Amino acid sequence: MTIQNRQGGELQMSPSTYSRLIHFLQEDLSISAASLAVALRHREQDPGPLPMILWQYGLITLEQLERIYDWLETA
Repeated sequence: MTIQNRQGGELQMSPSTYSRLIHFLQEDLSISAASLAVALRHREQDPGPLPMILWQYGLITLEQLERIYDWLETA
């Protein structure tokens, strides 16, 4: 999985980091499995960074999006 950071560059995400991201989204941000499923379905049709897709579809707030990118910077 490739995600873009705030500066427009790209970060490569290992499978273990991706798993930890999903755990963070569900446990720390209380994002439902249904919301993640919606985002992942949309991502198949229109590839892009998962955090941005969650935000674009109104599944997370701008504050949550910032928290996700903060988490990704330290992951």
